[in-house]
Amino acid sequence: MKKELVKNWMSRDVIAVDIDTKLSAAHQLMIDYQIRRLPVVHDDQLVGVLTLGDVREAEPSEATSLSVWEVNYLLSELKVGKLMSQNPITISPFATIGEAAWMMLEYKISGLPVVNKKGKIIGIITESDIFRLVVKEWGQFEKGDFSGLNLDA
Repeated sequence: MKKELVKNWMSRDVIAVDIDTKLSAAHQLMIDYQIRRLPVVHDDQLVGVLTLGDVREAEPSEATSLSVWEVNYLLSELKVGKLMSQNPITISPFATIGEAAWMMLEYKISGLPVVNKKGKIIGIITESDIFRLVVKEWGQFEKGDFSGLNLDA
């Protein structure tokens, strides 16, 4: 299982946003597609990742002295380039799932953009993709046979 390649398990239909995309539009994409991270690109190159955590951090504190209208205006003008995590950790499509899992654990992240040699994003591999592989490898669970599990442990 850990010798499987990232390219065989990554999601290929990556939803990405440009660095100049407004936060509200990016957040709406995350809601619409039920995703927790958005790769951020500029001139077709990966430059960052915006997570739901980044979006939450942009929300105003209840202690703000700004009015609701001022806050809404400021948030409506905010672009993802100001909030994204820069220089994201990436992985090659030819890396193994074991390497991807190790990187996610080591860096405490739940997904890795997959980039080609030119730095262009071609996919994303997430914890869910790795879980999908584990379930497939443990084929008995695909059929709903959980009898071998010790649920009292």
